[in-house]
Amino acid sequence: MNKAQLVEQVAEKTKCTKAQAELILDATLETIQETLQKGDEVKLVGFGTFSRSARKPRQGRNPKTGQTVKIPSAYVPRFKAGKDLKDALN
Repeated sequence: MNKAQLVEQVAEKTKCTKAQAELILDATLETIQETLQKGDEVKLVGFGTFSRSARKPRQGRNPKTGQTVKIPSAYVPRFKAGKDLKDALN
């Protein structure tokens, strides 16, 4: 499912227009992103938790040349599925 299909499904379920559904989805995703940038978590009970994790700097290797490359530290997003979501899949 891509974003357009998700917007269409949300619009059908909420009985709003696709434009309104897209605004709601964009605002939701933007809010989650801003919260993670601050270092906080977003917990949606039953669905899951969005968080960020620090990745340590490490050595990598360029597969084309074989040369070692320094990969800097970075924050990466994480998602841990909640119990209800896990149960729905099984």
